[in-house]
Amino acid sequence: MGRLFVVTLDGGRVYSCKHCKTNFAYANQIISKAFHCKHGKAYLFDKVVNVTDGEKEDRMMMTGMHTVVDIFCVGCGSIVGWKYEAAHEKSQQYKEGKFILERFKVLGPDGSAYVNQDIQAGVGSDGDDA
Repeated sequence: MGRLFVVTLDGGRVYSCKHCKTNFAYANQIISKAFHCKHGKAYLFDKVVNVTDGEKEDRMMMTGMHTVVDIFCVGCGSIVGWKYEAAHEKSQQYKEGKFILERFKVLGPDGSAYVNQDIQAGVGSDGDDA
């Protein structure tokens, strides 16, 4: 394995990996907090750093069929969300090229971990997207 290059985001509130604390995105770059995944909340970002892409796959979500790639932390390899490669419905094409970070899998700007009360109670979401 080669040398690992990690971008450090300075001077702002940052979302980071909950396992290794690698920076992903500034809090002010959130496009929407209205997304959901099987672990609860998920946030849509225009730009995310320090992730690698998985394999492309078509995935049926609550808003229709999308071509996505899972994204992984470059620091520890944990899956942290996905990137929209293509939306099959015209109304969803605004998501293309954008990133989802699953709130359960990242630390918030204040260093806090997200706990989904529904999962703790045994009630989970069946959708990937809202």
